[in-house]
Amino acid sequence: MKIGIIGGTFNPIHYGHLFIASQARESFNLDKVIFVPCSQPPHKGEMNLADAERRLRMTELAIESNPDFVVSSIELKRGGKSYSVETVAEFQKKYGEETEIYFIIGMDSFRELSTWKDIDELLKKCQFIVAPRPGWDGEEGTESGFHFMEIPGFEISSADIRDRVRGGCSIKYLLPEVVENYIIEHGLYK
Repeated sequence: MKIGIIGGTFNPIHYGHLFIASQARESFNLDKVIFVPCSQPPHKGEMNLADAERRLRMTELAIESNPDFVVSSIELKRGGKSYSVETVAEFQKKYGEETEIYFIIGMDSFRELSTWKDIDELLKKCQFIVAPRPGWDGEEGTESGFHFMEIPGFEISSADIRDRVRGGCSIKYLLPEVVENYIIEHGLYK
């Protein structure tokens, strides 16, 4: 079995996350992609973070129409800072050592990997699928264990969505309508 893991704050989840996960699943023949909202991001400061249960619910709403996507609350249940090496180890226990695990990340995370907790151990446990940003020149990432996807370039960020909400601007077409409605209904990011 081959599974993909895409972690993040999902604050909020948007079409960029969903598209990258879909492309990774198709390009690497993954059996499923597991979305893992983190409890506390170790590499990000205070960022108007919606509470964990609301971020989990937005993620569930966003993926509910795709049978190849599932959500795990593993990091939220563990609490504290979320470390990928611990999450991958738990999925190895759950799915078995013979399961191939692919960790799906963006270019920004790829460039910060050297700061991740126990990165050498993590690199032994899984491979990485990297979604480069527009303008990536292809020179970074020739190390083994890293696979770079070809994806059309479009920029959507959770930070921009939060800024748009605070500024009273539309977020339509940046994320699934059910997530947009959830943000409005619960008054998030104002």
